[in-house]
Amino acid sequence: MTLSALRRFTFSSPRFLLLPTVLALGLGASASAMAQATAPVPANVVNIAASGFLEVPQDWLSMSLNTTREGSDAVAVQTQLKQALDAALVVARASAKPQQLEVRTGQFSLYPRYDRNGKISGWQGSTELVLEGRDFALISATAGKIQTLTLGNMGFSLSREARQKLETDVQALAIQRFKVRADEVSKGFGFAGYTLREVAVSSADQEVRPFQPRAMAMEAKAAVSDAAVPVEAGKSIVNVTVSGSIQLK
Repeated sequence: MTLSALRRFTFSSPRFLLLPTVLALGLGASASAMAQATAPVPANVVNIAASGFLEVPQDWLSMSLNTTREGSDAVAVQTQLKQALDAALVVARASAKPQQLEVRTGQFSLYPRYDRNGKISGWQGSTELVLEGRDFALISATAGKIQTLTLGNMGFSLSREARQKLETDVQALAIQRFKVRADEVSKGFGFAGYTLREVAVSSADQEVRPFQPRAMAMEAKAAVSDAAVPVEAGKSIVNVTVSGSIQLK
């Protein structure tokens, strides 16, 4: 073969030049996979978990007051609802205090009623006022003074500040218990200590409510004018679990 023919053969057939490279890459990938497959499994690794919980009284009361009106004229029904809400707002705002008794309006709805022929036969609507805060006595007394709305619902919970503090305290407690547990396990197996490999933190809330039927509070308000609505807070429980794995050493 002449030199010119050899050059033509070499430059017109790149696949023959790339073949060794492809084989080298394939061998490298296979070697890497084999190395991973034969990597030793970590020894002396232990999975443990520890939990912590705290129970505190609920410090936030939310009380909903509402009323309904109905009639043949939509404007008249809306006006009656507005008047009832305005009168309640005058009473509530007179006692409002930041964080102690906060006042806000809730749902306001107006919708038609239909007869059997599908025609509008009247209008019905409802309005809502919400009283909420930390001063339970003030909230219940104010609710008892409002005559244009009736108690619809009430609930207790933790304020945002109280919940944040509780979660921080419980998390610190769970972490401390996890560390104590890890130290006990390492010493129990005859090791000098441990290192942390993986860790996960999870939390859950639970409410413990006192027995207080909603109907009792509504009947108490209806029976005595200007009487405070009876209330009793429950407790909130926050549970934090710390789980993970440790390497004994």
